[in-house]
Amino acid sequence: MNIVLITPEQAQSEIWSIQSSRQLQHLHQHLAVKVGDQLKVGIRGGARYLTEVIAVTADEIQLKALVSQAVPEKLPVTLIVAMPRPKVLRRLIMDSVTLGVEKIVLLHSYRVDKSYWQSPLLQQIDDYVTLGLEQAGDTMAPCIEIHKRFKPFVEDMLPSYIAAQRPAYVAHPYATTAMPHAIEHACSIVIGPEGGFIPYEIDLLVANGCQAVSLGSRILRTETAIPYVLGRLFSQYG
Repeated sequence: MNIVLITPEQAQSEIWSIQSSRQLQHLHQHLAVKVGDQLKVGIRGGARYLTEVIAVTADEIQLKALVSQAVPEKLPVTLIVAMPRPKVLRRLIMDSVTLGVEKIVLLHSYRVDKSYWQSPLLQQIDDYVTLGLEQAGDTMAPCIEIHKRFKPFVEDMLPSYIAAQRPAYVAHPYATTAMPHAIEHACSIVIGPEGGFIPYEIDLLVANGCQAVSLGSRILRTETAIPYVLGRLFSQYG
């Protein structure tokens, strides 16, 4: 935890209060917080601050703001990813948020097992977003959308994401064009399931404005491909 996130309601008075059991446990066990210490605190959806601890108990830590700090810059990217296995979903959301993705779309495709959409982990996405923000020292959560029908999304919604200065790239191991490097414009990135998109899906994505691009001769897991692609496209950010 590199920042403590609180809600706007917790920051309405001059004295702020941390009462989350998870946050308190971390602050007590790992940081041994005491009166006079300074903590980085962010208001979710707002600014972040350097604060001073003014009171510590087992059930509450009270703070006062000292000075505001800059919030990390977002990557200008919409990440469209086929719904992963439930055990991968947590890492995928956390890592994408930590890396600064602006928007995340979870999408169905032919090789996505329908049981994935029944996972209780889908109800915990906001918790994973919070953990990703705390890791990055960020306060601004990405927009997250869920689309369970591939064809309607690609035909009806994807074209609206694409413009001359906002292309969409679909990672495809058999594409003949290499993925760009260090771009200076916003974009959408489409990542398939573990088994990859089927030819029909690739054709539909390309027909609706995507550019099929290759990451090289190696076929990567979803959780490996995402940080690799983001690092390749936005290496100038940081």
